[in-house]
Amino acid sequence: MNNKRNNQQVSRREALRRGVLGTAGLVFGSRIIVGDARAAALTTSAKPALKAKAKSVIQIFLWGGMSHNDTLDPKPDAGSEYMGEFGKAIETNVKGIRLQELWVNMAKQADKYSIIRSMTHRNNGHETAAYLMQTGHPPGERISYPSVGAVFAYSKRNEYKGMIPPYVVMLSANGRFSEEGFLGPKYKPFSTGGDPNASRFEVEGVVAKGITDDRQKARRELLANMDTMGKTMAASPAMVASEAAKKEAYELILGAGKDVFDLSKEKNDLRDKYGRNTFGQECLAARRMVEAGVPYINISFPGGWDTHSNHFATMRRQVPMLDQGLAMLLQDLHDRGLLESTLVWCTGEFGRGPKVDYQPPWNGGRNHYGNVFSVIVAGGGFKGGAVVGSSDAQGQEVKDRPVYPVDLLGTIYQLAGIDTKSKLPHPEGLDAFVLPEVGPKVKSGGLLTEII
Repeated sequence: MNNKRNNQQVSRREALRRGVLGTAGLVFGSRIIVGDARAAALTTSAKPALKAKAKSVIQIFLWGGMSHNDTLDPKPDAGSEYMGEFGKAIETNVKGIRLQELWVNMAKQADKYSIIRSMTHRNNGHETAAYLMQTGHPPGERISYPSVGAVFAYSKRNEYKGMIPPYVVMLSANGRFSEEGFLGPKYKPFSTGGDPNASRFEVEGVVAKGITDDRQKARRELLANMDTMGKTMAASPAMVASEAAKKEAYELILGAGKDVFDLSKEKNDLRDKYGRNTFGQECLAARRMVEAGVPYINISFPGGWDTHSNHFATMRRQVPMLDQGLAMLLQDLHDRGLLESTLVWCTGEFGRGPKVDYQPPWNGGRNHYGNVFSVIVAGGGFKGGAVVGSSDAQGQEVKDRPVYPVDLLGTIYQLAGIDTKSKLPHPEGLDAFVLPEVGPKVKSGGLLTEII
């Protein structure tokens, strides 16, 4: 960073984030939307007037890439070569929309979300595809751009006044890509660590591992009694700022901030409905963070979806957890009147190969596939009960209405009131924008005007 940036005065909130926190942690009805020449002709530079509706965003990142054929875009007539062990598709509560047979809970909530079945970028590398899906910028450039969550934290810096950091990742920020890029550590995601399904959700820096609240309070009192320097210099501006930051830190550790992560405050039957597993309780914790006003929450699915082998066994184990937790999250947000102002999107960095690989060593696995895959979007200005685009009969290529990363992210940003053409503060003064211009290296099928 340049000297000007280094010499800026650190605010109390920044002092909390950099130092004290670290040490303390001690329905529109049924419709299917496919190719539309008018929609495809739009580009992100068209900037249709969108009313900002999304106050918070929950991103469910299915790192490793989830198979579209086995979930959101079933192809029951394609045969076992493509469908493997899953040959059935079930109806949803929206006529004309069908899901793979394990999605029994999401089938009942189809009116609350839309499915993009023509997502594409043709990148089959984990890290590079994740970077592309999380930034909208092509990988391999000179600049390392911030992820969408970091952009939200930066864009909402003057609006959000909550105790919890503005960009939270559960349970950890993996290398596929959720980082702050050139924005710097101030906008780095806060990784909770811990396990929300444990008897005590030990959030890193908030709920100290193995230390009770009473012991934490006793430590605070002991420190205060021993702080003779603080008492002597209590009137100095530096000490006043330090004490204010310390007070905020303890409020996060022992007060309202900590309460957000205390899932024991929820009724047992509601926790059961989310699913008594790590992912289900992550979804519940995300809802509580939305209620606290946190701008961006990224849920990383434990275990991932990189199913080159043991694919169908993994799907039978993980899809029911994803189906239950996500369906309950949408239902709970809706029931509390939060879905209209909370944007939920669920995707991996790509999909999985539509053709099952039965050859050793995969023995019935699916490989990386960025040619076409599916994404769920809900709330925050997105309409429910619709499908955007389609894939071909085997799910190998886009058939109608391609949707590219800049189209998806551009729509999400605009629904949150973030100008996609605005400059971001690069430490070396380089021109860096929220999203790239559409051109030879950046393809666009247009903003998702069909469902906003």
